[in-house]
Amino acid sequence: MGDYKGPDKIYDLREKEIEKAVIVGVVSQNQSNEQVNEYLDELAFLAHTAGVVVEKRFVQKLERPHPKTFVGKGKLEEVSEYIDVNCIGTVIFDDELSPSQLRNIETALECKILDRNNLILDIFASRAQTAHAKTQVELAQYQYLLPRLTNMWTHLSRQKGGVGMRGPGETEIETDRRIARDRMALLRKRLSKIDKQKSTQRGNREKMIRAALIGYTNVGKSTIMNALGKSDVLAENKLFATLDTTVRKVVVGNLPFLLSDTVGFIRKLPHGLVESFKSTLDEVRESDLLIHVVDISHPNFEDHIRVVNETIKEIDSSEKPTLLVFNKIDAYNYIEKEDDDLTPKLPENYSLEELKKTWMAKDHNVECLFISAGQKTNWNEFKSTLYSKIREQHIKRYPYNDFLYPDLPIA
Repeated sequence: MGDYKGPDKIYDLREKEIEKAVIVGVVSQNQSNEQVNEYLDELAFLAHTAGVVVEKRFVQKLERPHPKTFVGKGKLEEVSEYIDVNCIGTVIFDDELSPSQLRNIETALECKILDRNNLILDIFASRAQTAHAKTQVELAQYQYLLPRLTNMWTHLSRQKGGVGMRGPGETEIETDRRIARDRMALLRKRLSKIDKQKSTQRGNREKMIRAALIGYTNVGKSTIMNALGKSDVLAENKLFATLDTTVRKVVVGNLPFLLSDTVGFIRKLPHGLVESFKSTLDEVRESDLLIHVVDISHPNFEDHIRVVNETIKEIDSSEKPTLLVFNKIDAYNYIEKEDDDLTPKLPENYSLEELKKTWMAKDHNVECLFISAGQKTNWNEFKSTLYSKIREQHIKRYPYNDFLYPDLPIA
């Protein structure tokens, strides 16, 4: 049984369709070549998570992105020629496109155009399972699409019909905008109601110490959650596998507490999505202990730490007690640097032992651990340290119960 190649997709008659795409980035005065390559790697991973196969990447050096077409005319023609020859139906840009840039690029390339924000929103929409997450994602989608309604959503005007539904002289696009704003108002009311319900649920848990797993997306938070809580939270090697905050009762040693698995952070996260998901981060805001999980096998893990710390600071949670857990030590690749090489050491040129000494010596006011949740490496050390941290919080809240939880190592 053969395959049929359409203009923008490959149709395998035995499997679902696979969409092909190219990705585009700009090396500007604000982004170095190394940064852009890393961002494009992440964009390609986002595309993979969305079920898209990235065939090629295009990069152009510009002082700043072109105000009309993001990249220059010559680069746009190069992209156009490639997608025509190779039957590519989607072009994904690494930065947010303005409404005018989106229209101009669509006109020039005559194919589906996405930017990073749109791609993330699409992944969130496919991952949302609960009413809370679905409402948050839909609100963020409307916030993104509202300024881009020209030549889009003309079907929305047909959702409201009849006499008196259209004002004097009101155009179709104005009707669409009004419908979108009405929908956004309704979604905000729904979110407010859900947030009140969740606040009540959190209030009922006040007697127990609460810890929250935080970190960049795809660092292994859900794997740790499953191992500690013997739960079945979805854990896979894709970005944003977890959208809804999951709370489980966990017992380490003889000490019970509540553990939350939260949505992962990422660079260049759409502002509307951050605002929509602020309520999801209430679990972080109201927790007693933060467990900051880091993928040490990623070459730019320090940048990921910075992104998470900035987000935590935004929600006024940076002063909370924190345990810094470097995960995936089994996947860490050490590349020994030649002695006669005058170039500075890169992150991958440090051995795991050197990194341990470096991070242990840093004054972060947090304790550091190095584990592999998948392989259970240093797992007892992690549980013992976690026990001590939870016990500290428990004694602060219930000093008269100190004798119930002795300071014992976890066997």
